[in-house]
Amino acid sequence: MLEPLAPRALVGHAAPMPDPEVRERPLRRTFTAAYKLRIVEEANAASEPGAVTALLRREGLYSSHLVEWRRLYRAGALSGLARPRGRPAPHPLAAENDRLRDTIDRLEARLVRAEKVIAVQGNVSALLRELSLGSADPKDER
Repeated sequence: MLEPLAPRALVGHAAPMPDPEVRERPLRRTFTAAYKLRIVEEANAASEPGAVTALLRREGLYSSHLVEWRRLYRAGALSGLARPRGRPAPHPLAAENDRLRDTIDRLEARLVRAEKVIAVQGNVSALLRELSLGSADPKDER
């Protein structure tokens, strides 16, 4: 006979079954500042040997979590714990500013080229005018 999927204690209750599908990318756990503060204070208050280990095991945490959170706790309590880890998010206008600076640089380079072309055209025009006046028949000038 086949065994039911749920343990016998849950057969009759409407407990949701966990999704059997595996995520393509695992989700990273996040902890609130209040949770971190509670864990640090509970670990600091532990006086019996093995109590901190039991706390970490119960909460499913690593000792590195506690080490980092204690360091942040000493540095500035809740304000330090609320800071997200990693690189700070860029300012929303920073990308727009970079794009506009690139556009300005490109347009300034085009302007310099255009001014050079205009200068060359002016020189060619003056040379052609001079040549056309110089090649006029000297008999006509008398």
